[in-house]
Amino acid sequence: MSSGGSQRGGPQQIPRPERWRASDEAPWSTLDAVSTSDLVGAVESYEPSEVFRGPAVVRPAQQGRKSAVLVPIYDGADGPTTILTRRPQHMRKHAGEIAFPGGSHDDTDASLWHTAIREAEEEVGLHPELPQRVGELDRFVTGASFSLVQPIVAYLADPPVLVASPDEVEAILHVPIAELIADGVYRQEEWFWNDEWRAMHFYELVGDTVWGATALMLHNLLEITQGFVQKK
Repeated sequence: MSSGGSQRGGPQQIPRPERWRASDEAPWSTLDAVSTSDLVGAVESYEPSEVFRGPAVVRPAQQGRKSAVLVPIYDGADGPTTILTRRPQHMRKHAGEIAFPGGSHDDTDASLWHTAIREAEEEVGLHPELPQRVGELDRFVTGASFSLVQPIVAYLADPPVLVASPDEVEAILHVPIAELIADGVYRQEEWFWNDEWRAMHFYELVGDTVWGATALMLHNLLEITQGFVQKK
């Protein structure tokens, strides 16, 4: 689960523009429960695209760096569970924010999949042979660095034993999917940037607020799972 206590929401700094407004409810509001097979089936059957509804609405004129993140799923005591990290407060960028394990593609990485599992091993000690690749979520361009990010979903056959790298991770959060779809956890806002309204997603966990690129990926995962369950 997320950090201790019972109060939802955390100290993360949300840089809202002057013009913003509350928006729609969760598209999975009728989703009562999710199984691991639902999540895996949804991702396996999904055709990802490059989206422009995320932190950046246009792709930069010149190709920026490529990055990959790992979206791990395993069966926990409370059902399918994913793994998030909280970045340390001493980091120069995105201090204290919640993220999936991941980072920039290195020239030595054979593929973005290798980037994702290498970063997961470096950040939380996930053994690189444990993740079984399931599929991909939508690619998007970050608003801050114009990095093209590829989220890759992986299944873990057993709950992993993880150890945070203190230089990169303040805490490891094991978050059940049931918590993400529970009433009152998700909310959506619209922010007015560059003469248009953009959807922003938020998950109020116990002690933490997930927003930005990580929330966008979670929204994508849950939205396609909702569609997969409805078609069963």
